[in-house]
Amino acid sequence: MEQRTFPTPSPGTTVPAAEPARVAPHVPPRTLRARRRRPAVIAMAVAMVAAGGLGGAVLYNSTGQRIAVLALARDVPAGQAIAAEDLVVARIASDPALRPLDATDRSRTIGLRASRDLKRGGLLLKADVTGDSLVEAGQTVAGVAVKRTQLPATRLTPGTRVLVVSTPDNGPNGTVRTPETLTVKVVAVGKVDTDGSQVVDVALPLADGPKLAAWVAGGKIQIILAPRTDGAAATAPTPAPSGSAG
Repeated sequence: MEQRTFPTPSPGTTVPAAEPARVAPHVPPRTLRARRRRPAVIAMAVAMVAAGGLGGAVLYNSTGQRIAVLALARDVPAGQAIAAEDLVVARIASDPALRPLDATDRSRTIGLRASRDLKRGGLLLKADVTGDSLVEAGQTVAGVAVKRTQLPATRLTPGTRVLVVSTPDNGPNGTVRTPETLTVKVVAVGKVDTDGSQVVDVALPLADGPKLAAWVAGGKIQIILAPRTDGAAATAPTPAPSGSAG
């Protein structure tokens, strides 16, 4: 057996005290730590599921309250009859401040006239359409073929009152013939042809129909906007004696 000798400390020498043994910290097993965290994870998961369910319920309720209404698929000028191609069905959230026409009113809306200029993408309201006829009792409809230079720069729309002015040539010996005027209401505006002409349908008293037809045949006419008097359409000026027109 091996023997070891240690030097004997001399008198007066302090012998260092032995350090106390260090106790290692107790580390719980991994399975125990996982068990301690699991309730918190479960609680968080439950809260997330509950929040998701609440959001889904709100989304479902908001979707369930949407209603089908009529909207404009394209621009419709004031006075023009509404066609099936002008309408689309839109689904919007129910709002008491909005009163658009219901989608079930589609068939009853087609054929009605726009009471104002309607823009594509807007909702169609009850006040936007009217069933009033442009042709009154005792009136007839005549087509007036004109070129661009015979029309005002302002776009004509159905329901607009205009004056059709006869501009005859001067009579013999340079006699100036007084122009005659008829006040009419625009019923429809045709498309511009390749030669720049177009036909404007107008409503006027039946008795004035032959006169207007003669003016149109001669081609000496001009269409101008009727003046307004206190917001009402102007009445037809008194025509010149029939003998003054050629």
